[in-house]
Amino acid sequence: MSENPLERLQKILAHAGVASRRKAEEMIQQGRVTVNGRIVTELGTKVDPARDDIRVDGGRLKIAPSHVYVLLNKPAGVLSVMDDERGRRSLSDLVSLPVRLYPVGRLDVNSEGLILLTDDGELANLLTHPRYEHEKEYRVIVSGHPAEKTLDAWRRGVILEGQRTAPAWVTSIRTEKDATVLRIVMHEGRKRQIREVASLLGHPVRELVRVRIGPLHLGALGSGQWRYLTAQEIRTLEALKKVKARSPKHKRIGKSITRKGRQPSATSSQPISADRNRGARRR
Repeated sequence: MSENPLERLQKILAHAGVASRRKAEEMIQQGRVTVNGRIVTELGTKVDPARDDIRVDGGRLKIAPSHVYVLLNKPAGVLSVMDDERGRRSLSDLVSLPVRLYPVGRLDVNSEGLILLTDDGELANLLTHPRYEHEKEYRVIVSGHPAEKTLDAWRRGVILEGQRTAPAWVTSIRTEKDATVLRIVMHEGRKRQIREVASLLGHPVRELVRVRIGPLHLGALGSGQWRYLTAQEIRTLEALKKVKARSPKHKRIGKSITRKGRQPSATSSQPISADRNRGARRR
């Protein structure tokens, strides 16, 4: 008779959709989690989710039989949070399901494009933590026509708030009368980073659309529309989690794009035309 393997408590909380792995660790350290009636504050404590009584803030943990994965094309004007206490338009106004979802990879309110919503906290951490260097791809329209030396400075990295940005893959797709369409692939994700760098280099962003996170592509999904991930996409994400589990602690498993001349990974999309999804964009 085989026994159910023990798992780390923070991993169980993340799998159940309580919070991301890092947030789950904070909840444990704050004494908000009990196992069989005893408060557990030690990270790495292993439990049996099938037998142990695990509670968060007094409520018994419900282990979901499977996770939910939703791919959303966020329009401009929508906050990248599920609910806003001030009543502003948020993700729950676009996606309403009877499960607690978390956004993976936030966009500022004026930006558009791909956001993954899921109750899989482990995956959320895997796709967003800089350690794993998962690529994020954007189609960006900037004012003016950046010179090649300006784009090269962007590729090498610039100083923002006293810290150099990680190098990025930046290519010019086409020029318009007074604007340029750029394709940007990066693994870093500081707040408003693309907008700040573009302004610093003298070419403010007019429009920003994220078209890819790791292996997930926005495709032809219209603005404000969403869909469940396909079975193949879910299998790809599960494979990423298995690779992470086999990797030594703190080892970067994503494919770096930081060396000069190095191409984005094989999951990258082809160069994006300036007119792609134009009819779906929200001004």
